[in-house]
Amino acid sequence: MRYEADYKAKTRQKVLTEAAKTMRAEGVQGMGVANVMGKAGLTHGAFYAHFESKDALIDETIEAMIATARGKFDAVTAELGPADALRAYVGFYLSPRHRDNAQTSCPLPWIAGDVARLGASPRRHYGAVTAGLTELIATRLRALDRAPAQAEAEASSVVAELIGALALARAVADKAQSDLILSRSRDSVIARLGLVSTGDGR
Repeated sequence: MRYEADYKAKTRQKVLTEAAKTMRAEGVQGMGVANVMGKAGLTHGAFYAHFESKDALIDETIEAMIATARGKFDAVTAELGPADALRAYVGFYLSPRHRDNAQTSCPLPWIAGDVARLGASPRRHYGAVTAGLTELIATRLRALDRAPAQAEAEASSVVAELIGALALARAVADKAQSDLILSRSRDSVIARLGLVSTGDGR
């Protein structure tokens, strides 16, 4: 029984890994059950031993991708004061390296348009993930003495600009134009939040 439980868990993880790759490469439209299961080396019929529906697969794939992105947030901001953490994360998020990394970059810009055309459950998951990123930023703004309402408003605006700027930078064909979108948005966010480097790590 121990072997069977481990096998099922590993198989489920394999499907989620292939689903994440598919979502990044082909968008949500590529998330057909047969397509994902085939890439995982499994049959279409095996799908329902692990997931109730395609929407459930999409939900869990988004969650798994966000867990990876959250790990990146933690790695970028580890042991930094709130101002340095925000400055570092904005700089990382709106960087050419992050734009070009299709394997582990934040999925929110990749799938925004696709999720808007899906059912209520994936859209709720997407909204919850966006709210989670907003709270990570708002927490650090509150540590910089922003009033709670101001911190929430600023964080919401920042998340919208991060996602929108990265999506736009990925969409345009001209690399110089794309780089400019990133650098201008990065500078704008840092200036708007008053994140001028003081060296005190606040």
